[in-house]
Amino acid sequence: MWMRRLWVALAGVSFALGVIGVVLPIMPTAPFMLLAVFCASRGSTRFAEWIRNHRFAGPHIRQWEEERAISRRAKIMAVAAMAVGAVWVGVLISILWLKLSIWAVLAAVAVFLVTRPRPMSERVK
Repeated sequence: MWMRRLWVALAGVSFALGVIGVVLPIMPTAPFMLLAVFCASRGSTRFAEWIRNHRFAGPHIRQWEEERAISRRAKIMAVAAMAVGAVWVGVLISILWLKLSIWAVLAAVAVFLVTRPRPMSERVK
């Protein structure tokens, strides 16, 4: 029983972090939403289905789960947000190793996103 509650709590925290990522460019959204579904699936199938059917996050999560695909619009928005975040990091952080580390992570995530296929529905058009 306590494990199910732990999974649900982790899912809730991950979902909240994903929502925060919509607003903060330096914070990724998709990994937290995917983690939220993963955790919720182990703790509450109802919560997992709610996330999958969420108005904004649901379609992207289903595309990822079904096709391992990311829409062109999501890629553009994510990379643009990371670019804004990278500029913020460049301005706000003065510790060189930390700045370079954050930029490296942002670059790696951007490359990962850009190299994922688009959903079949976009490729047919």
